[in-house]
Amino acid sequence: MTFTWQVWAFLSAIFAALTAIFAKVGVEGINSDLATLIRTVIVLITLSAILFATGQFTQSGPIAARSWLFLLLSGLGTGASWICYFRALKLGPATLVAPIDKLSVVLVALFGVVFLGERPSFYGWIGIALISAGAVLIAAKG
Repeated sequence: MTFTWQVWAFLSAIFAALTAIFAKVGVEGINSDLATLIRTVIVLITLSAILFATGQFTQSGPIAARSWLFLLLSGLGTGASWICYFRALKLGPATLVAPIDKLSVVLVALFGVVFLGERPSFYGWIGIALISAGAVLIAAKG
């Protein structure tokens, strides 16, 4: 599909919200690490099927070592994030876990400035501050 990045980002938010709800129910009665593994296998199978079905499972040339390194680091970060997220869901309510998890938005903005040289606008910084304040208020008053 030819959606804009904004549409894809909004769809990501919808699926992330559903993920929290489904995971909270799914993690009941089983080890949170096992739940993370099951989720990971399902993601792997689903994405592989999509790539095969759409003919995207090919690469036009070699993948650079830098790409491999950063994809490896990203994968390790994803795994660590999912393990922590599922443990948090196992122990706490989804309505409090998810907002704290969304502080990642704030951290991405800060890391983007420090490591990527990105410069959010004035209104971007206000939004980042509001996301921070909202997550803290939800978690503190939960």
